[in-house]
Amino acid sequence: MSTPPIDELFGDIDLEWEHRKNRAFRSLCFLSSILGLAALALLIADVLWEAYRGVSEYDIGIIHFITSTGSVNPDRAGMYGALVGSVLLIVLASIMTFFIGVGAAIYLEEYAPDTRLVRLIDANLANLAGVPSVVYGLVCFGLLINGPLDLGRIILVGAIALALVVLPIIIVSAMEALRAVPDSVRNGSYAIGATRWQTIRRVVLPAAMPGIMTGTILAIANAWGQTAPLLMVGAIASARHVPTGPFDDITALTVTIFDWAFRFQDQFHVLAAMGIVGLLVVLLGMNMVAIYIRSRYEKELS
Repeated sequence: MSTPPIDELFGDIDLEWEHRKNRAFRSLCFLSSILGLAALALLIADVLWEAYRGVSEYDIGIIHFITSTGSVNPDRAGMYGALVGSVLLIVLASIMTFFIGVGAAIYLEEYAPDTRLVRLIDANLANLAGVPSVVYGLVCFGLLINGPLDLGRIILVGAIALALVVLPIIIVSAMEALRAVPDSVRNGSYAIGATRWQTIRRVVLPAAMPGIMTGTILAIANAWGQTAPLLMVGAIASARHVPTGPFDDITALTVTIFDWAFRFQDQFHVLAAMGIVGLLVVLLGMNMVAIYIRSRYEKELS
């Protein structure tokens, strides 16, 4: 059977019009990217300018700002107590989510049978990753603070709220990393007599670790910037105390910045900008660590 000529196949298509549409779509995508980057650049420039005003106009020392606790007096206010609270929240949330998330991903991807229930769980995990974080804060408030457990407004409750926010993200990213490991790698391990657990522990997990670690660090970076769930569980803004354990009162840097931003004194606004710069530095550091870990594991595997 002969192939129809090109003119018969595409004779009714205006190629010039198609090229114009492609160029217009490409220009629209480029313009959208430029507008997004421009808006981000303006926001960062505004924050940096406000932070610079705090150092130059109000003579706020960076060391004093980092080492001082919260206060109603802007001349004495700092972020040390809130920063320590954020670190405790992130450490506890990381411990709770990493092992549970990776373990759940291993079971769902490597052990669970392909049943309707497992497919339903997979779909709901993807949906849970898109639930607004304030919902998890309300759940923790209803169950852990105003519910039968009545734990109070402590660091542990805030860490559980953040863990609920990032746990679906970690599970989904870990499952994708495990799914990206070729089946030929598993079959080769089985061919030399390894058990399923030996294959997972010594072959699959090392190959999937770059994706698992990258997804985990980025999810924890997301938790670092969360404010809504901590407000729902009663985090203290501008706390004067320095938390030392999981049973101290909740305080976090994001909640303190939120409080400073809505105060009427201009000096509190520049303090909020300086706190935002601190948040951005930590987030940038987390992203750099994720890139380093991923490249290091990839070099070791190659």
